[in-house]
Amino acid sequence: MSEQRLALVVDDQHTNRLLASALLKRLGWTVLEATDGLSALALSRENNFRLILLDISMPGLSGEETCHHLRAKQGSAPIKIIAYTAHAFSEDRERLLAGGFDEVLVKPINRQQLETMVIGL
Repeated sequence: MSEQRLALVVDDQHTNRLLASALLKRLGWTVLEATDGLSALALSRENNFRLILLDISMPGLSGEETCHHLRAKQGSAPIKIIAYTAHAFSEDRERLLAGGFDEVLVKPINRQQLETMVIGL
């Protein structure tokens, strides 16, 4: 039996969570959602996510701060963390990748972009 493909979508905007969750579900993922970084950290303590889509601009903990905390507490199972953002400049991408993200997905997203990033997980 294959391991469950469990993903977390973190975004303070309902519409963004809805779209990302729907696309992931169509790709065969089980999806949980969080509205902010603190909720994401709490859910990550209770679940073994293989994939996290993490908005960068959120109230409270930013996506970058949340990523840092997730990486610091990461166990032996690898987690792919994708920055889910409207920040599309090359310097933003470089900073996000250097800060612990595995990929950068620019909003608005589509199924093909997302599928390319999660293939093989």
